[in-house]
Amino acid sequence: MRGLETLTSTELSAWVQQARAFARKGKVIDRIPQLALADTNSFAVCILSANGQVYSDGETSCVFPLMSAIKPFSLLYLLQSFGAEKVFQWVGVEPSDASFNSLEQLIKDNGRPRNPMINSGAITLADKLPGNSASDRTKNLCQWLNQQAGCQLELDEIMLASVRLVNSQVNQDIARYLAQSGYVKDIEQALDTYEQICCLSGTVEDLARLGLLLACENERVATQCRRNVNALMLTCGLYESSSQSALQIGLPMKSGIGGALLAPIPNRGALACYSPALDNVGNPIAAIAFVEAISQSLGLSIFQ
Repeated sequence: MRGLETLTSTELSAWVQQARAFARKGKVIDRIPQLALADTNSFAVCILSANGQVYSDGETSCVFPLMSAIKPFSLLYLLQSFGAEKVFQWVGVEPSDASFNSLEQLIKDNGRPRNPMINSGAITLADKLPGNSASDRTKNLCQWLNQQAGCQLELDEIMLASVRLVNSQVNQDIARYLAQSGYVKDIEQALDTYEQICCLSGTVEDLARLGLLLACENERVATQCRRNVNALMLTCGLYESSSQSALQIGLPMKSGIGGALLAPIPNRGALACYSPALDNVGNPIAAIAFVEAISQSLGLSIFQ
């Protein structure tokens, strides 16, 4: 088991080049016009070790929306604010059998969100974020994350306008069903908050800094909160691919349709990638290939 400390820039560059080849097998999402503009071949990685080492490669200055990669952090924020007993009354902890935006799954579960990493769970938690309006809630979450992690997330107003233009019917249907089932109080505010927090944007280094909050013991978040979030990322963070990734990679991970991929490496560091070409599940295909290569080569799996 080599560990992060043995990583060389030559190895990192070679793994990035190998990963880039996988992007040709994926497709940039086209249902949100602003996301459709992304370059399929873009790739960036930043790895931060627990002892302060920084490894990076690719288009690291690229700024992208976190999209669903924000979901672990709205969960973390609420766990810190209200505690696990309260939060897990709102959402379940079971992996989903269906896609991340499945209304059928929600109906099958009698309106209870299966977990916080899919849309139904994230919309429910957006409804519970502290603040008098969607903008207040987004600002509060963004400021808290920037203060705790030392990152520089900002709301991408152009991306938000593009998301609003699409006006996702699926998410509206999910929110209405959640409201009928008693899990969401204010449909409009919950959806507005959810769309805004998904448009919080940053670089791969910002995302890796967020990952360190989950990876390493610190005074800013409670240990049990970190453990809960990491456990749900491992079992649910890559949707239907989560169990396969746990087997092959062995790290908690969370993806976003904008190309974000985060992998906390418990007690050792955090790895973040940007790669907008997605597989048919909705995960960044080149980023997954990269994390698999580096995890297997350096022995990063939590099951080692």
